[in-house]
Amino acid sequence: MLQLGVNIDHVATVREARYRGRGFGEPDPVEAALACERAGAHGITAHLREDRRHIVDRDVVALKERIRTRLNLEMAVAPEIVAIALRVKPGIVCLVPERRQEVTTEGGLEVSGNLARIREVCQQMAAAGIEVSLFISPDPAQIEAAAQTGASFIELHTGSYADQLLEGHDAAPELERLRTGAVQARQLGLRVNAGHGLTVANLPRLLEVVPHLEELNIGHSLVSRAVFVGLPRAVEEFLAVMRGYRLGPA
Repeated sequence: MLQLGVNIDHVATVREARYRGRGFGEPDPVEAALACERAGAHGITAHLREDRRHIVDRDVVALKERIRTRLNLEMAVAPEIVAIALRVKPGIVCLVPERRQEVTTEGGLEVSGNLARIREVCQQMAAAGIEVSLFISPDPAQIEAAAQTGASFIELHTGSYADQLLEGHDAAPELERLRTGAVQARQLGLRVNAGHGLTVANLPRLLEVVPHLEELNIGHSLVSRAVFVGLPRAVEEFLAVMRGYRLGPA
């Protein structure tokens, strides 16, 4: 069954707009995570950035203590963040690129050019019993490199596909890149997740074409929808679209 991981970063963004640096405030991303779980989400995703612009250290600790599904900690390979992950022990970490000036993660991880460091982090996580995913664009060279790191998963960056649709362009080439990337990853022994820019509107086409998906990580669109209908209904709407996916792992 295709699983839904809800990224609650944007809940923390709203909190930090008013309460940054104060150690409290609303809305509480942990309570948001619990509401998503109650609505049927299969996991919770949070990105602990080096600048702590939304999720902060106490959120990660509280999420690990309180949620009942799996915590997916998105993170750069910065030593400080690696140390936190090893201490908290989320179920899985997703290694992502991180640039201070970006609003959200804008591209996939450069694996082939940083293979030694990424392999080192994968080994550290494995020793601590933490699975690793790599957030990468559907590029053959990056997927090939990912298979050499020791990571169990890749998360295919679906942002280019989503952007093509938003801009009124033909998204078929991006869908084909995602499809062939998923097939390549599977052949190399990697498990496949996907995320970035996914919405209720663009998911059906993706799910018709891209095989082997195990989990979708969705944040901005789901939290945006929740502003109008609430988190439980927003989660349920995504789960309804995902139900019946038939191209999952054999």
